[in-house]
Amino acid sequence: MAQPILVTGAAGGTQGSTGRLITSLLLEQGLPVRALVHKLDSRSAELRQQGAEVAEGDLLNPASAQAAMRNVKRAYFTYPVADGLLEAATIFAAAAREAGLELVVNNSQYQGKPGDPAYRDLNRAASFRNLQHRLADRIFDWAQVGAVHLQAPPYYENVRALVSRSVAEHGSVFLPWGVDTTVIPLVGAQDVSRVAAAILANPDLPSQTVYPLVGEAPTVREVADAVGRAIGRPIRYMAISDEQWASAVKERLGPHALDHLSHLWQTFRKGEERYQTTQAIRIITGRNPQTLEEFFRENAGFFAGSAQEA
Repeated sequence: MAQPILVTGAAGGTQGSTGRLITSLLLEQGLPVRALVHKLDSRSAELRQQGAEVAEGDLLNPASAQAAMRNVKRAYFTYPVADGLLEAATIFAAAAREAGLELVVNNSQYQGKPGDPAYRDLNRAASFRNLQHRLADRIFDWAQVGAVHLQAPPYYENVRALVSRSVAEHGSVFLPWGVDTTVIPLVGAQDVSRVAAAILANPDLPSQTVYPLVGEAPTVREVADAVGRAIGRPIRYMAISDEQWASAVKERLGPHALDHLSHLWQTFRKGEERYQTTQAIRIITGRNPQTLEEFFRENAGFFAGSAQEA
């Protein structure tokens, strides 16, 4: 039997769920997958029904990582926006080196374009979480496990989660993104997953070790317009302060995520970088990136009730 591809985060979370998407994409190609989940539940049962080998484990437990990598040569690493990223990355990288992995696809964060002054500069990190990703990338490189870093900006799914309630209840987007010409780099989790699956499934090792993945770089006004076209109703963008936004979302976001996003919005508002879509998604997958409007149209149900607002 062929060696399984290890996929972490396979159960999926409330937003991007790249691990779950990658697992499905690999299984559809007839490739064996060892799906690592934090706990056994209905989601893991569905993975098993799809044909995955399900393993229960904790990325912060060295024994779990070592057990998950038995008879594995390729793996996908992702970690939720919560405390523990550096510890999990170090444990995973050490276990991967001991197991002799040839490829680890690492779900990282956007750090600028390779060659730009800000790229991987620890002093230019947009947030503490972004700094952790820059350090985690280096840990994987030092481990010499064939690391490939997918450096992505916020997902479309993140935007959906942030605006769906206010759009449904008030027909408006309330965010601390400054003027409506502020540019927000984004990408769909679907595209990140397709890139990761394509790299993991290819018997040849990729020619690059870093792939910046920006699917679209709309202005704030264009984000609101995309929502409006998707649901058939004009949507307003209303700029609010960082403090107002933090107060509104603190019950839904953990402190780690809240700190990360608060600093990220400040970075975007400065407008110091000219964000542009990247070609990696099209080159690796053979398909153009999903647009933000396409994503909103596919997820129009999340904005249910918005059309009833006067």
